[in-house]
Amino acid sequence: MNKYILWSMLVVGWMACKKGSSTNDPITVGDGYRVMLYTDKARYAPGETVQLAADRMPDEAMTVRYSHLGEVLNEHPLASKDWSWVPPSADYQGYLVELYSAVAGEGEEVHASIGVDVSSDWSRFPRYGFLSHFGDLPAESMAAVMENLNRHHINGIQFYDWHYKHHKPLAGTPDAPLHSWQDIIGRENRLQTVKGYIQLAKSYNMVTMSYNLGFGALADAASSGVSDTWYLYRDNQRTEKDRHELPKPPFVSDIYLLNPANTEWQRYLSEQMGEVYEVFDFDGFHVDQLGDRGMLYDGSGMPVSLAGTYPPLLASLKAAAPGKRLVMNAVNQYGQQGIAGSPVDMLYTEVWGPNESYNHLVDIIRMNDGYGNHRLPTVLAAYMNYDKAGSPGQFNTPAVLLTNAVIFSSGGAHIELGEHMLGKEYFPNNNLQMPESLKKAMLTYYDFMVAYQNILRGAAAPYRPDVEEMGGTGTLSIGSIEQGKVAVSGMNWGTRHVLHFLNFTQATHLHWRDANGTQATPTELQGRTYRLDTARPVKRVWMASPDRAFGKAEPLSFDTTPTGISFRMPELLYWNMVILEFND
Repeated sequence: MNKYILWSMLVVGWMACKKGSSTNDPITVGDGYRVMLYTDKARYAPGETVQLAADRMPDEAMTVRYSHLGEVLNEHPLASKDWSWVPPSADYQGYLVELYSAVAGEGEEVHASIGVDVSSDWSRFPRYGFLSHFGDLPAESMAAVMENLNRHHINGIQFYDWHYKHHKPLAGTPDAPLHSWQDIIGRENRLQTVKGYIQLAKSYNMVTMSYNLGFGALADAASSGVSDTWYLYRDNQRTEKDRHELPKPPFVSDIYLLNPANTEWQRYLSEQMGEVYEVFDFDGFHVDQLGDRGMLYDGSGMPVSLAGTYPPLLASLKAAAPGKRLVMNAVNQYGQQGIAGSPVDMLYTEVWGPNESYNHLVDIIRMNDGYGNHRLPTVLAAYMNYDKAGSPGQFNTPAVLLTNAVIFSSGGAHIELGEHMLGKEYFPNNNLQMPESLKKAMLTYYDFMVAYQNILRGAAAPYRPDVEEMGGTGTLSIGSIEQGKVAVSGMNWGTRHVLHFLNFTQATHLHWRDANGTQATPTELQGRTYRLDTARPVKRVWMASPDRAFGKAEPLSFDTTPTGISFRMPELLYWNMVILEFND
């Protein structure tokens, strides 16, 4: 099903469940950490100074270490809980900053780490988040939300349902914008809240995207100059406009659909967005769609191929506002190939059935890599614990971590963090809360994605590694994800090969969504030895994991075999990344 088919039902259910609960309860950072590290921005320009801070000065002596892909760049004693660092000048690089202390006879213990992204543009390594509440919010609440998103290095924000009407997103005029307005379901949005969030986002170097359907209008659109000849119709006699029906109340109108290829609608929408940009300093437009609508007709009764209308719509929006960015949702990949040839910053896929397995997530990312020729990264809107999110409760930690391990190890990102974590396609729904175990793990997973972005995301070639577990236990699944096994995938980066080990040995099922929250925590696998065949001489093997030592890069000893190497890997919980560096 596409998102709008279910929207009305889930919104009504969400509203019933929200009685007596807060709609803006921010995620708390730092739970479970002995020391918490912070940076002042989510993304830095080359040559820009990084301001770092610890939430307290540790009692014991600690050392700060800066590294890039396992190579130590510098170290110094921690002398203050606030300090600065200027990374190397190279663009589009990820770094890991660690805080560690020496342990007599045992080497060292890492107490905290944080990732640093040095990228001149967010579109190389997008980490997309959202905001969905724009009422009368206290400044401290807004600041806490944005501080948390910055701590997870979210570098782009989708402002979901901030607008007034689909066909008239700005309430009022550019010269006299309204100070408050109601959205389609009657929620109050405030001018100063939207502007305040934009200002906060920019202070953290986050890109701000104005969300709206790219071809929607409410029932009163004619009074704003929207012509009947611009609409999509369900019959060639044009007796019935295509629309998404919504219950009234609480909704104020159905959503009627325009023809995205109609040049008059394109001009009208661009003018409306121009008014938005006059009042709000958004960086661009997040364009939503509805998926496959079946056979449709334009205002003259001619059939319309809806997927083919998206490239001209996007081209018109870019021509009207060349300095503004564009992202378009491909609902279950609908129209994605055409979108990939358009002026968008990334490929965004909202995932629905039948794409329910972990392997489907990998397939979508690989498909997008092909569409964009590795030029455009992928962000997946994949809503976790979906059925469970219909009522109050908690997210299932192993479900979220396994899904993120699959997405991140395949080179994608996951839009999931805002004022709360996403469980439904109606972003204000926050029935499910994050347990402490998940809050802690999400920090390390996002630090890991940033620190190792240069070997996680980009133009690497997937390959099938020739690897087996020594001892013949048969627990490996090479190139695919199977229940009861460790899934192993490989990425060829030229001078490096990266192997990802994902632990599905205790998985109760292989449905990434884990609709009812039943996915099991994997049993930690201890000290397994692997044989890897490779014709290339190996000079170094190392590993890193978001589940171990705060993502620290650890050297692995290896032995040369007649056909390659063998190595022993420490414990595997959810996800280990093993890197082979070659002499040639």
